[in-house]
Parts: sequence; C-alpha cells; structure tokens
Amino acid sequence: MERTARKPSKGKKKPATPQSAMYQVRRILRRGALLIAVFVVLVILGLRFIPIPTTPYIWSEAQRLDTVDFTWSPLNDTGPYSARSVVAAEDADFCLHWGFDMNAIRSAIDGGGTRGASTISQQVVKNVFLWQDRSWLRKALEAVLTPIVEVAWGKRRILEIYLNVAEFDEGVFGIEAAAVHYFGRNARDLTSYQSAKLAAILPNPKARSANDPSPFVMKRANSIQDGAATILLDGRSKCFED
Repeated sequence: MERTARKPSKGKKKPATPQSAMYQVRRILRRGALLIAVFVVLVILGLRFIPIPTTPYIWSEAQRLDTVDFTWSPLNDTGPYSARSVVAAEDADFCLHWGFDMNAIRSAIDGGGTRGASTISQQVVKNVFLWQDRSWLRKALEAVLTPIVEVAWGKRRILEIYLNVAEFDEGVFGIEAAAVHYFGRNARDLTSYQSAKLAAILPNPKARSANDPSPFVMKRANSIQDGAATILLDGRSKCFED
C-alpha cells in the first residue's frame, strides 16, 4: 500500500534562516534611514519660513548660565552693514559658492590644516542642527546637510539665520542682542565700524570684546570694514542685498 506524501500545514511558517533574518534587519534599517531622511528634510523646509526657536548650543548655554539673551531679528531689520561685515569677515565668497569654498579648502590643506575653511553655510548647519565638538561624524553630516540647506533656504535665509544664532559674547546670541549689549542700540542703527567690530570678535567672542577691543580686534575691524565696502562694489554681496 503506497503512502501519500503529507502536505505541509498552511498554518505553519518555515523557520527563519540567517539569510532571511539579515534581510529583515536590512529592510528595517533602510526604512528607518528613509524616515529619518524625510523627517530631516521636512524640518529644513519648515525652518525656511519660521524663526529658529533655539539651537543645541544655545540650549546648552541656557542650561549652564540659567538664561541667555537670544533675540530674533529679520534680515531686513539688521541694517545695511551687519550682513556685509560678517560675510567680509567669515566668507567673502559666500555668494559665489554652493556651500563649500573649494579655494579656501585648498588653501587650508596647503597651510597644513591650520586655517579654517568652513563657509557661513557650513557654520549654520553646524550651529542649527549639529554639535560643536570636532569629529569626523559631525563633518560628514555637515557635508551631507549643507547642500540641502543651500537649495532649501537660499543665501538670504542662510545669512539671516547665521546673524541670529551666532554668539557675540557669553550668553549673547544674535546681531540684535549683540547691538544692544555692546552699543545700546538696535541692529538697524549700527554704523559700519560698529558692525565691523561685532564681526571682528567672531569666531571667538568669549575671548574678544567689541566695546573694549584689543589692538588685534581693532585692526581686524578696520580690515573687515574695508572688505565690506569691497564686496558691495564688486557685486559679491548681491545674493543677500535687497
């Protein structure tokens, strides 16, 4: 008498093999990475239109100091000199690059890495989304996010955010708070030299002062004032001027 082959039960699942388990893990990781990427892009797009409420560094300083002076000011309300001054000080070719200044990077490499090559766009990405400590992970994330921010925000918005989240003294963030803190006036009323002095204390505001400037800060401020006038004349400020 022949035996009939027993059909496998439909209710029972085959045991997972190592290969199928790894496939499921990779699938979950891919979906997770996609969701994170979509979330980050949505956040970046949202911040194109609303003021930055805080940053990781501003938040940490608020915890350390109990309070910080952080005042948001639209770019149109910061006066004619502040934007030009910080661009002349930190990234004179801001309007000419797409987030990375390749000439500055080459110069930094030729100088043995002792010179900074971060653009204003890179600094904004670091200040708004990342952390301050130097690491390869942070630089990699900065490199990924910077082109996205360039496309999503544009130059005027990037510079507006930079002016509002930059630190100008311990616990003093933004050009408006800095103008009041150092000179007792609003940012729109700053003179060209006052704006240059504020730019001159970047990127080390805790060691420099705009109302009690060292010879180095005064010399740097004079150079920045000249540089701000130069980028206006040669058109390198067009991308953020009205």
